[in-house]
Amino acid sequence: MDQSHPTLASYACHPSATRGRKFAEADAPTRTDYQRDRDRIVHSTAFRRLVYKTQVFLNHEGDLFRTRLTHSLEVAQLGRSVARTLGLNEDLVEAISLAHDLGHTPFGHAGQDALNACTEQYGGFEHNLQSLRVVDFLEERYPTYDGLNLTFETREGILKHCSLANASKLEAVEPRGVGERFLLKRRPSLEAQLCNLADEIAYNAHDIDDGVRSGLLTMDQLQEVDLFDRFRRASLAEHPGLGSDDMRRRLLNESIRRMLSAQVYDLIDATRAVLDKYQPQSVAHVRELPPLVQFSAEMKQRSAELKSFLFRSLYRHPQVMETTGRAKQVIHELFGVYLEKPAEMKPAFGQRAARGDMELRARVVADFIAGMTDRYAIREHERLLHTKLMGV
Repeated sequence: MDQSHPTLASYACHPSATRGRKFAEADAPTRTDYQRDRDRIVHSTAFRRLVYKTQVFLNHEGDLFRTRLTHSLEVAQLGRSVARTLGLNEDLVEAISLAHDLGHTPFGHAGQDALNACTEQYGGFEHNLQSLRVVDFLEERYPTYDGLNLTFETREGILKHCSLANASKLEAVEPRGVGERFLLKRRPSLEAQLCNLADEIAYNAHDIDDGVRSGLLTMDQLQEVDLFDRFRRASLAEHPGLGSDDMRRRLLNESIRRMLSAQVYDLIDATRAVLDKYQPQSVAHVRELPPLVQFSAEMKQRSAELKSFLFRSLYRHPQVMETTGRAKQVIHELFGVYLEKPAEMKPAFGQRAARGDMELRARVVADFIAGMTDRYAIREHERLLHTKLMGV
């Protein structure tokens, strides 16, 4: 344990040992560097937009479905709880969790896939890399530099995945920066590793909830998923009254609550066992080891079965796929119009696009579209194409 921060383990990220920011700043009198990162993220424009960006169901389809904002808050809550138990830095976990989806497009993964297809000949589109672009470049809050000027450790956690081609480009402009670990096949901090699994736990649980709420999934279907059904049966055994039709919502909530708890406790226990095995003494040591934050083998398998079920029964449901097709069309057609007529974008983007070659123009167009909310993209499509593909 660090004596100045007695709750932090030796392998945790200590704010006084941060690799710092791109632009040097004086320390804040009342906050650590990771607390400042979190606050900057919460006050950013991109973070506010998450309230109108989709998970699975589009924003206009219902008021109670998850959005990128509510998802990010759930990931942060789960992550902080586990971090506290393992002696990791809660503030860093919270900052990474709140920022990890800042680069997501409108219309969830459908928008991401469409934008990647549009930019294929210009380097493609990766939403994790886009989240980094948001905090490094696209946010405009400070007088002397672009972006939020976050610490290395927060930026590293935001860049969850990255192709080797893009990692090489990052390394070229920022030697020994956030792209280096992908080239050297090293691990990120334990806080970043934790956020990856907290993200998985959160979206599996809330996609079950949203799927049943939407009517696209039923409790009967979910009985084929062992990870869920064991807790449904345990809930009914302890509270038989939950079996009545008017108590099905409570049964669903109780089953999900128990499933979440089981995954969290499994993650804690399995990670503790791996930490005991490898005995990491520092963050640098963590980077050289295999992934240390993990589920048990059984929970990993059960989680994979749940993801497979959701992919098959929810994400590929005909109703979702029909909406997905229209969402992709919106993105493709917006991209085509803006690439041909950059002046149709907001002035700052239009002017930047007009100053470069076609590759730069395509990247500016991708930045503009990726920053849109669902409803703004729909309205822009109606304005420019004079057709109504989706409701608002």
